[in-house]
Amino acid sequence: MANLSPYRSLPAAKRAALVAHAITNHKDVRAKFALRLASRGGGFRASAVQTWPVDRLSKEVVRLNAENATDELELLQLLYVELEPAIQIAFLEAAGVKHSNGVIEEELEPPFADADAVVRGVQAVYPAFGEDGMRYLHALVRYSANGWPGIGEQVSALQA
Repeated sequence: MANLSPYRSLPAAKRAALVAHAITNHKDVRAKFALRLASRGGGFRASAVQTWPVDRLSKEVVRLNAENATDELELLQLLYVELEPAIQIAFLEAAGVKHSNGVIEEELEPPFADADAVVRGVQAVYPAFGEDGMRYLHALVRYSANGWPGIGEQVSALQA
């Protein structure tokens, strides 16, 4: 996974399902991706792409790697906070971070825990969730390392 982002390391079908969920449930996502696909050429106009069924649109977005870095982060948040919060809940519980069903309390500021708590979180996630847990931990390293002291070193140690 060293060269792939945590999002890109997900299977294509999982990425397409995340994009489909975002298109279906979040305003303006359909238009954003339709415009992005149309701008890549191929003869389709954004207005035509926007009428495609969600399944077709989401698969094309993934096939053409039309997601940018911001999209990747948003889609990972969708996955780990809204759709499948079990990994995040396990991490937060083990680290002793206040949350509501995996959503960190808004008043908390980074760092969310000390280095010892991060160790406990990492040790709770990887054995319980395997590759999916490792992908989650890589997402924390990539997008939120300042919130979790020592997370990079802990994840590197797991890979060694």
